[in-house]
Amino acid sequence: TMLPLLLLLLAAAHGLDGLTDLKAPVLASTSLGGRITTSTFVLDQPRCIFTNVPKDTVIWLVVADPKAVPDFNNSVEPGGPGREFQQFLNSTLAYMTLNTTILNYPCPKNPGDITVLRVGSETSCAKDKTRPTCNGPLPGPGPYQVKFLALNGSKPVAQTRWSDRITLRTAQPSGSIAVPGSGHSAGMIALTSILSILFAILLAGLVAML
Repeated sequence: TMLPLLLLLLAAAHGLDGLTDLKAPVLASTSLGGRITTSTFVLDQPRCIFTNVPKDTVIWLVVADPKAVPDFNNSVEPGGPGREFQQFLNSTLAYMTLNTTILNYPCPKNPGDITVLRVGSETSCAKDKTRPTCNGPLPGPGPYQVKFLALNGSKPVAQTRWSDRITLRTAQPSGSIAVPGSGHSAGMIALTSILSILFAILLAGLVAML
């Protein structure tokens, strides 16, 4: 009677698919310009995280609405039904994108390598249903959660933990944006008034002399 209970505890500890959760994705350094915009955000690449997977393993980025995180199924095919970017936040609450082999995430990194990923940067495929794994602009401020998932063929072999929630910037209404020169201080208004009065007096004096 103890064996089923033990198996249940092991499943809870390692996830329903038996994968150990590795280090969660993090946003790039705050010194990076445009780290978070109204439709994109930038992550550090998963360097030195997937250290025990075959060389032909493909690493995917999963982007999800937080509501999809507790029941996310690693076995659903990338780009398949329920994983299309074009249906994100409509009929699907998670999609998979930015796939590349583990060879493109060497450890340690090579000098001069760009080691970040911009999520949401592809506009050309945003409405192209033949590209369901498009890295298209995110449809709203979120929040979103992400994780990296390693697939060997169609089999999940490793994954990271889910990231903290990521909220994008919101665009300011055009009427709330201050236009340079449109605001005037009380001192500026007073100075303008005095100069106008002095100019009127000077003009009146010139007319009287003439």
